[in-house]
Amino acid sequence: MVDLDDERGVASRNSKKKELLSTVMERTSAWIFSQEIPSDVTVHAAGTSFALHKFPLVSRCGCIRKLVSESSEADLSNIELVGIPGGAEAFELAAKFCYGINFEISTKNIAMLRCAAEYLEMTEDYAVGNLVGRTEAYLKEVALKSIAGAITVLHMTESLLPIAEKVKLVVRCIDAIAFLACKESQFSVNGGNEDGNAMISSMVSHQKSPFVEWWAEDLTVLRIDIFQRVLVAMTARGYKQYALGPILMLYAQKSLRGLDIFGKGRKKIEPEQEHEKRVILETIVSLLPREKNTMSVSFLSMLLRAAMYLETTVACRLDLEKRMGLQLPQAVLDDLLIPSYSLMAGTLFDVDTMQRIMMNYLEYDMDGRRFGSNAEEDFVSAPPSDMERVGKLMENYLAEIASDRNLSVSRFISLAELVPEQARVTEDGIYRAIDIYLKAHPALSELERKKVCSLMDCQKLSREACAHAAQNDRLPVQTVVQVLYYEQQRMRDAMNGSLGGESPAAPRKLNVYSTDIHPVSDELSRLKRENEDLKIELVKMKMRLREIEKSTLKSAGGSPAGSTPSSADKPPLPRKSFINSMSKKLGRLYPFGVAPPNAKGKMKPSKDRRHSIS
Repeated sequence: MVDLDDERGVASRNSKKKELLSTVMERTSAWIFSQEIPSDVTVHAAGTSFALHKFPLVSRCGCIRKLVSESSEADLSNIELVGIPGGAEAFELAAKFCYGINFEISTKNIAMLRCAAEYLEMTEDYAVGNLVGRTEAYLKEVALKSIAGAITVLHMTESLLPIAEKVKLVVRCIDAIAFLACKESQFSVNGGNEDGNAMISSMVSHQKSPFVEWWAEDLTVLRIDIFQRVLVAMTARGYKQYALGPILMLYAQKSLRGLDIFGKGRKKIEPEQEHEKRVILETIVSLLPREKNTMSVSFLSMLLRAAMYLETTVACRLDLEKRMGLQLPQAVLDDLLIPSYSLMAGTLFDVDTMQRIMMNYLEYDMDGRRFGSNAEEDFVSAPPSDMERVGKLMENYLAEIASDRNLSVSRFISLAELVPEQARVTEDGIYRAIDIYLKAHPALSELERKKVCSLMDCQKLSREACAHAAQNDRLPVQTVVQVLYYEQQRMRDAMNGSLGGESPAAPRKLNVYSTDIHPVSDELSRLKRENEDLKIELVKMKMRLREIEKSTLKSAGGSPAGSTPSSADKPPLPRKSFINSMSKKLGRLYPFGVAPPNAKGKMKPSKDRRHSIS
């Protein structure tokens, strides 16, 4: 017990001596400064020279005391401080502290002061209340008590590495930000009772902008590696991962600004800057939340364009393509029109990327159907409305890229075949894309045109599309015949159903339950006249076929002297003549107009092209 009391007494006496010595040194330093005594040492720090006095520096700086005591010179007059953190500015503030000159400590200079104090060894071993203690007190009581202050200090430490890591300043700032963010955020584990998936669905269904924390903008000043450590620490402390989406969006928009991701041609960026932005983009993609619908498709499309422009890793691009595929029903056409950044690519838009995105969506939908209703929410099959929306989107995409003259038939067909039949309520959209493609590629062979038109189901064309297809010279004859055949069958079913009083296939414009009987009778009369005209035209074509066959037989049997050359000189082509004749007839045929009562012979083609695409 006596020994313990003696030790306490000794420690107390040593502390009092240090306090007295510190007070004496402060007074001495102040007196030297006030008397303007000539300097006896020159300190060189980061290219700047400071004419100072040894006594104030040695009394508080352990580093300078060692240099002076270990010097071989009797009177050391020049001191070189190599690699001092914060440079000349930090040493100037430390020198003022040694001389007892007041200056303001703030969140902007506390980091370099703390690191400079560590470098100069300004600890309590040399003076009571030294700079290390003062800076630590400010960090604990002021700087790390708010998110804004902690972010500012953390940002300043980026140029003070590795000594900032040595004094654990970076770790303490990151931990303070994560703790305060989770404490103030409504997206933390303890914040709010609303389920995360329900909140995401609510934002998506109401098309609301994602909630952005007030401090999220401050995080965008951080370097990408520090920014990544902050987000990881926030997640570890319970911050909801889906709530990181708005923060990542802000950071990406600021750090990737200036990229020409909507153009094509030579890159206008320096290699060093390109590498830096590539690292930033790959890190952002790795931090994206795994939950579905946490990021907008437009933002994912922007990231994918930047990834292709910066030539990131294949894994990074495939990850973005998969994310876009899972949210394809929320996309708009502009999100899918990704330009080809490669000079070797012949097409204007990157069709291969779009094909992979569509395949990701179909695989996701197939997995949902396989698991069924027992699967988790992330694997539930897409509702019919989403499938129809995707089908309409793909039809618009095909129509947009169809005018590209460098788009081959095989690539157009392979992309169009990805659109499921259940996603196409009508075939008007795919017919529009086919018509634009045939118009932009007039040099296609007959076989290639047939392959392109085989993508279309003529039975599902609307009446307006049938009217246009019947007069479309770009379509093969077989396709036109199919269109006319199915349209005649549709009219026959509609007419029979109307006469029977009930028909599910009746046109929408025809209301069999209407109290006014005149519109129904007028519609029936018009359909009858159109049907009769079509039958007459078909009979005429049969008669013409028979005449061609008879003339062919006569030519084959021989010709009298002085007549026209024999069949051996000009072999007849009855089948070709029949096809040409039929195509001309069908080109003039317009089965949807009302023929005049006294019309004889051929019907004049209607000039009503309001629904024409070309």
